[in-house]
Amino acid sequence: MPIHIRAEPGDYGEACLLPGDPLRAKYIAETYFDNPVQRNGERGLLGYSGEWEGKAVSVQGTGMGCPGATIVFEELIQLGVKKLLRVGTCGGLQPSHALGDLIVAISAVPADSTAMHLVGNEPHCPTASWELIHGSVHAAKEIGQPLHAGPIVSSDLFYNPDGGQYERWSKRGVLAVEMEAAALFTVGAIRGVEAGCLLTVSDIVVQGEFKRITDEELRSAVDRMTRVALATVTSGH
Repeated sequence: MPIHIRAEPGDYGEACLLPGDPLRAKYIAETYFDNPVQRNGERGLLGYSGEWEGKAVSVQGTGMGCPGATIVFEELIQLGVKKLLRVGTCGGLQPSHALGDLIVAISAVPADSTAMHLVGNEPHCPTASWELIHGSVHAAKEIGQPLHAGPIVSSDLFYNPDGGQYERWSKRGVLAVEMEAAALFTVGAIRGVEAGCLLTVSDIVVQGEFKRITDEELRSAVDRMTRVALATVTSGH
């Protein structure tokens, strides 16, 4: 049994959604799963298994930041999970973004120490699994959900003292900033499992202003993202 996810092999499905917020994991399970069963509550990292449209699927909260989230990724893989799809929120970095937009991450700039430690600080481009990128774009198209696809950045900092860094990322074409994907993609590559990331734009952090989504708008956007994510990870089951 892993140390932080108190479950046994088989308790989680081969496909698992990964919100940062454990309460979002609870919401997804209670809203979308048939026959949801709680699999973990250790350290408040809520995890559930159930079925969606007759297919086995799980959801597990990861907490914030790459170091803690990487523990969750590794232990889920120990338990037999083969597809790990982050469903998170992010700061949009492009002026064309609107609050609530959906982003499919193709790669993640590793502006965090965890992803770099995992590869011994060698040059590395954390990249999502093509199957999950392609599946997400297809699933979104099927339900008429617009999206942006491209590179994001994973940062160690939420309250960043370098305010100009967001503009520099933006000018280099980075779509969004979040805190876990670079490590997820790197662990996926090292462990030979599929890893992907869908993000809802909850903040806009460009052009010298900060805009935050309302709770109601966020819930609607997360619902749209969750439907895309579930269709993606259960495709082919």
